[in-house]
Amino acid sequence: MLCTRCHHFEAAPDGVLCSGCATPAGFAAPPAGVTPTTWLRSPVGLGRATAALLAVVAAVDAFALGADLLMYDVTGDLAGGATGADVWDRSDLADKLTGVAGVAQALLMVACAVVFVVWLWRVRLNAEVFAPDGHRKARAWVIAGWVVPIVSLWYPRRVVVDIWDASSTGDKPDGHALINAWWTLWLLSLTLGQVLYTAFDEADTSQEIHDSMTQAMVADGLDLVAALLAAAVVLRLTRMQNEKAHRGPEAPVAV
Repeated sequence: MLCTRCHHFEAAPDGVLCSGCATPAGFAAPPAGVTPTTWLRSPVGLGRATAALLAVVAAVDAFALGADLLMYDVTGDLAGGATGADVWDRSDLADKLTGVAGVAQALLMVACAVVFVVWLWRVRLNAEVFAPDGHRKARAWVIAGWVVPIVSLWYPRRVVVDIWDASSTGDKPDGHALINAWWTLWLLSLTLGQVLYTAFDEADTSQEIHDSMTQAMVADGLDLVAALLAAAVVLRLTRMQNEKAHRGPEAPVAV
């Protein structure tokens, strides 16, 4: 009979688990000469790299907030009629800093998205070992869910929730408050950010730029908090899977 846990290998003659699942410590490697479709692989390295990159995103957002504040102050002075070399020097500096912040945010967004999805793929495969039937969406949605219009508003969260539930180490799945907070802030930063940055891009006069900077600071603030919450989700889920794997398979229930 097939192993009742991984459903890939033959169970031991006197049990219901294969030799890999019966090993109580560490992440199981595939048996020699066999190429399974799914087996446990450590998410720790990828999880730490993803969280570190998200922390860098948050740091750049903090830098962008500082640049926004400088732009807000100097454009307020210009709108009020201030003149002089000091004002123009501050204006040039604010313009350069906001430009650098914008480029850095765009590049980091791409890099972070790639690393995050790679990590998510890893923990999804692990979760399929923990709970093969516990996923409402096919594996392809781990990637497609982020790029397909409309469904991208909720499919990625659903994928993460299923992975979270499968990776929980308690008698019942842990609550989803952290996931919900992250996903809400992510959607707000993604949707409102586009609207709020548009006002800044279309501003021409000093007064219009000054007014739009408040909106830009809101957008950068939302992105900063969303990045920190995403890092918390990554670290928590990585730790859950690591602990669950090292606990080993649960004892089979007698029928």
